[in-house]
Amino acid sequence: MKTNGGKALMKNLEAEGVEILFGLPGGAILPAYDPLIDSSMRHILVRHEQGAGHMAEGYAHATGKPGVAMVTSGPAATNMVTPLADAMLDSVPLVCITGQVASGAIGSDAFQECDTTGITMAVTKHNFLVTEASEIPQVIHDAFHIATTGRPGPVLIDIPKDLVDPNNPASQFEDYDPTGHNLPGYNPITEPDPLKIQEAVELILRSERPVIYSGGGILKARAATQLRELAELLDVHVVTTLMNRGGFPDNHPLALGMPGMHGNYTAVTVLQEADLLITLGARFDDRVTGRLDGFAPDAKIIHADIDPAEFNKVRFADVSIQGDVGKTITEMISALNQLQQTREHPDRSEWKSRISGWKERFPLVYDEWETGEGLKPQYVIEQLRDLTPDDTIVASGVGQHQMWASQFWHFNHPYTWINSGGLGTMGFAVPAAIGAKAGVPDRMVWAIDGDGCFQMTNQELVTARIENLPVKIAILNNGYLGMVRQWQELFYDERYSEVHLQSDLPDYKMLAESMGCVGIRVESPEEVQPAIEEANEINDRPVVIDFRTEASENVYPMVPAGKSNSDVIVHPSQGTP
Repeated sequence: MKTNGGKALMKNLEAEGVEILFGLPGGAILPAYDPLIDSSMRHILVRHEQGAGHMAEGYAHATGKPGVAMVTSGPAATNMVTPLADAMLDSVPLVCITGQVASGAIGSDAFQECDTTGITMAVTKHNFLVTEASEIPQVIHDAFHIATTGRPGPVLIDIPKDLVDPNNPASQFEDYDPTGHNLPGYNPITEPDPLKIQEAVELILRSERPVIYSGGGILKARAATQLRELAELLDVHVVTTLMNRGGFPDNHPLALGMPGMHGNYTAVTVLQEADLLITLGARFDDRVTGRLDGFAPDAKIIHADIDPAEFNKVRFADVSIQGDVGKTITEMISALNQLQQTREHPDRSEWKSRISGWKERFPLVYDEWETGEGLKPQYVIEQLRDLTPDDTIVASGVGQHQMWASQFWHFNHPYTWINSGGLGTMGFAVPAAIGAKAGVPDRMVWAIDGDGCFQMTNQELVTARIENLPVKIAILNNGYLGMVRQWQELFYDERYSEVHLQSDLPDYKMLAESMGCVGIRVESPEEVQPAIEEANEINDRPVVIDFRTEASENVYPMVPAGKSNSDVIVHPSQGTP
């Protein structure tokens, strides 16, 4: 039976289980939007293509399914570059479809033409330029396979306009259902090597000061349950990177929270002082390691990851285990259960005592209220945390508010924390929260944003209002690019160059109301709880709360850029470690 490229595109997206598309039509993709009218898929019309990409990311984070975005050519495609780069660094499964000028016009500098595959090659796991309409079913099938297998990531499909135009003969072909994949060189290894597992277990049983260093790969592999089982079997503490918050419950006695530049003191120090890092789905990011030659100087390294490119890229590993991290942990547990019947590990009571001492001496703290100052941002997050359901999904932007959210929220469930880790994309929170709400509409979704981030993508609240996606936005409004201001205070002699945003412009309450949302402004501590409770009761439209926070508040602990983690600065009230 004959079909055309546009119909085939919709049919095969449906065949891949796509339920929601985030997008914005335009000239080159227009023929593909026509058959969308008859599709079972829900389309969410965004106000900016970057918003479509971040919504698709938020959807993927919350559901574990690949997010899908569809936009037109030229500037629409270039507006997708940031979400693609964000998804690439954070291993988010994403399929992006872009329109392209007609095949015969490619290379002629036609209207809204750009070399989309060339531009996005560095920020995608793979990309395709469709050259014949008959390729569309197989390319869609391959794209979803690539995006979701091995190390997840973004895949882009660029389709010339004539190949989806039903009135163009080039769009016509004999319909078929794709089967299998012919992808030379792409064969992700998911089963771990038993000999490597044995080597790792031997190291674990010999170590006196082990710690589990868990990263975002835990969540990508849906391996939170296995991680907990391993930690409890070994009775070893766990640190959870920014990308794995919720991958191990914060209320567990073995949980140490987030390490890194703004991690808590115990999580930072336990990595420094360990003699073994059991590294599971983490990549030794520079925000975690600090100055590399000073990171964990006495530690041997077990590194388990799905992506072999990560091995020895940053830190040499004594044992590298390629494979699905969930399967790797399961095999480690099996090997440990066998060996522990005949082998005993060294006495670790002194190590546990040291960890307990660090936790007691250097908890996360912040200053008391001072008359005339704004709200304490940490207090606002604590109230949000305590007044919302335990499984609330939290999306954040990038900056101080992101670090405070990761520090002071208690993440006891996986897939409840959505943020931009590797790329650090300001403006991520609002669209990502909308995408998450679209994917799991029965869950409460809060975005914790800064005023700088909010001003970048807040137009997507119109999308949320029209599409009936009642997300809730908490703006920690200090009138500054807060993290930049903090660095200028500490490292640039308080020379505040181009960092002041003005806390009264725009009026966030009025801005929210103009977009059909509920706007609330909170200036005093006694207003915080009632405002959050009011927002929690509103489920027919988005809510924006403008929390007027203290501009001079800094994030502690902090490892200065270029310094070793041993140089971590704690809150001034705690003295010098």
